[in-house]
Amino acid sequence: MSTQSIPAIKRQTPKFLLWLAAIPYYLLLVPLNWFFKRIGKPGVLMNFIGKKGGNPKKLIKVFKGYKPDTGDIFVSTFSKSGTNWMMQISHQIAWRGDGEFENIHDAVSWPDTPNKRAQKAMTPLHSRHLKQLSPTGMRVIKTHLSAHYTPFNDQAKYLVVVRDPKEVFVSSYPFVGSLAGPLMPSVDVWLDMFLTKQWPMNFGNTWAEHTASYWALRNEPNVLITSYTELKHDPETGIRRVAETLGINLTKEELHKVLEKSSLQYMKGINHKFNPMGGGTLPWGTDFKMIRKGETGNSSELISRAQQIRIDEHFIQEFKDLDSDFPYERFCHITE
Repeated sequence: MSTQSIPAIKRQTPKFLLWLAAIPYYLLLVPLNWFFKRIGKPGVLMNFIGKKGGNPKKLIKVFKGYKPDTGDIFVSTFSKSGTNWMMQISHQIAWRGDGEFENIHDAVSWPDTPNKRAQKAMTPLHSRHLKQLSPTGMRVIKTHLSAHYTPFNDQAKYLVVVRDPKEVFVSSYPFVGSLAGPLMPSVDVWLDMFLTKQWPMNFGNTWAEHTASYWALRNEPNVLITSYTELKHDPETGIRRVAETLGINLTKEELHKVLEKSSLQYMKGINHKFNPMGGGTLPWGTDFKMIRKGETGNSSELISRAQQIRIDEHFIQEFKDLDSDFPYERFCHITE
């Protein structure tokens, strides 16, 4: 069956609604943010968002009642850790290099989408339609939740990309800034938040908690843990490892297609297709980029050496507190 048969979900937000949202934004949130800055509490609004999004009672309900099966591929990544990249790789492998879509979320479920309006723009978790269309009978499920909140089944597949937290932080700042506009705090404040559970992009767990939860499953045959750096330096080997984990044998032609369609150049050319809410520009900013630079070892572009060291020391200690044997030095460049 043609890959063009993947149904497209309408997700374009009318411009008048975007501008309508600007009224409370500029009349309420911006003044409130200014006030909190003046009294020495610049991260209050963002902390509130973080607490709301990380409510364990809500997170535990995300997959409630869902039983994964052989057709499920979970892309289980922490925020800003190559999620779209692994989604594209695994989707293309599942479709043998011919995975076409109007938007990646027409083909990929995202149950832990952070707001109700966005959930309507996602393909349903319980839908079997994509498995019926897929030439391998497999489909991708995206999640930023830790293993504690993600249902585990021996038959389903779990793909985890671990990215250096310094790079995660640097990647997050312009991304969130393009959404938050004037509400975006300074780099220093954003870093203070990043090292706590209140960071708005945590999805209930810190970077170390998320990583440790999947590292504990590393010996399971249906779990693949790879590093962002390894995938960047040798994408062909990385793609072969993913295909092997999924149990899919690719021909040379199919492998070439997957390599091409998961390249940075190709994905940047269809950046709008990775935007969960479709295109459109927010009144207080520019259209944000889902596919940015895709670089490694570039955290110095935003943070100082002292800040890099602070991140390393914080998470190394957190792994010790979690009693996790995750090899930080193997996956992350330690700043000296």
